[in-house]
Amino acid sequence: MKRVIVTPATLAPAALAELKDWLGITTAQDDAQLSALIQAGLELCEQFTGLMPLQQVCEEVLPATCEWQVLATRPVQAITAIDGLPAEGARFALPVANYAIDLDAAGGGLVRVSNPGSAGRVAVRFTAGLATDWASLPDGLRHGVLRMAAFQYRHREDEGAAGTTPPAAVAALWRPWRRLHLA
Repeated sequence: MKRVIVTPATLAPAALAELKDWLGITTAQDDAQLSALIQAGLELCEQFTGLMPLQQVCEEVLPATCEWQVLATRPVQAITAIDGLPAEGARFALPVANYAIDLDAAGGGLVRVSNPGSAGRVAVRFTAGLATDWASLPDGLRHGVLRMAAFQYRHREDEGAAGTTPPAAVAALWRPWRRLHLA
């Protein structure tokens, strides 16, 4: 699976304002760095929970097969287009009669291609994410992202201190949202 973010979520000014308030910062000189840390916190939240926090338009490339395939990104809100990707030549829109789509109760998007034509793979375009904007993000996830960004900002000079593992306080906020898979 190869996922591409086609249209990233727009980070509301409120997110930056909340982080600056949390850190006690009143100047604008670190705004770009703080915004980047919030984005990194959102990505880490997705890695930890298995759920994309803010809605974005994404695209995943899957093999063209008649078996049901589940998109890796969750929760899927809508599957909007399926394009065929031939080994040679330009990508093309698959006719609606050539595939089936479904959304399951757990937020998964499912795709089955009955007639791929010349396509060996398909590009599935969809909208995924828990919340439409920063204000709609559940409190535990939002506060976890803020705390993660603040932790990384405070430890920006420490080698390895601000790694990819969230601190216990952040993990505790995100844990109720975490999706675990049995292997």
